[in-house]
Amino acid sequence: MSVRERRTLVTGGASGIGAAIVRRLRAAGDHVIFCDRDEIAGHILAEQTGAIFRCLDVTHFKAVDELCRDTQPFSVLVNNVGADQHAFFTQTNPDDWRFLLSINLEAAMAFTHGVLPMMQAARFGRIVNVASEAGRLGSKGGSVYSAAKAGLIGFTRSIARENARYGITVNAVAPGPIHTPMVDRGVAEYGEKLLQDMADFTLMKRLGQPDEVAAAVVFLASDEASYITGEVLGVSGGMGCGA
Repeated sequence: MSVRERRTLVTGGASGIGAAIVRRLRAAGDHVIFCDRDEIAGHILAEQTGAIFRCLDVTHFKAVDELCRDTQPFSVLVNNVGADQHAFFTQTNPDDWRFLLSINLEAAMAFTHGVLPMMQAARFGRIVNVASEAGRLGSKGGSVYSAAKAGLIGFTRSIARENARYGITVNAVAPGPIHTPMVDRGVAEYGEKLLQDMADFTLMKRLGQPDEVAAAVVFLASDEASYITGEVLGVSGGMGCGA
């Protein structure tokens, strides 16, 4: 993959899939700024990679707008930030809904709204949204998360339709079960059987690794993907086959 030296913004980049994306984009030659609310992990990753870290709560949309407006234009945006909580829908409440919709959908909308005018003016841009197979297949115990990710997929396709004329591509990846710190927290709560249960949902009978998702993101952000837009690429070991 060619060295691009593009200015790239990654949300939720301090750990898990986000950190893998930051590492790969830096290796590809991008000038990367990433944001996260985990200040310690963010500073460690910045020191390791040479990326620039901004401590930010992505649900504070005024701060998001300031970050997008007060920096030089971005050529690439990766909306990676996300969160889930395992509970059946009747066990949730409106505060849970607002939080999960805010971080999994509205944050991507806020960052996209912030960078699009600059991309349109430059007549170039790459936006990659990290959705989920849960947004295409549903998820027992994750109904609000699934709804948010389904919304992100619809948002991806709509923004792709609006911005192709500006030379901007907009795509999504849909990870399946990926071994991240979020999964480790679930194992601590529900036991090791959770790993096998998650693996059994895939055709390949294993969990994916964050770097496997990052590889797909970097491809969609590259020149090699210049004729791909409005697509959702499953990175899920076949979990979403036929979706």
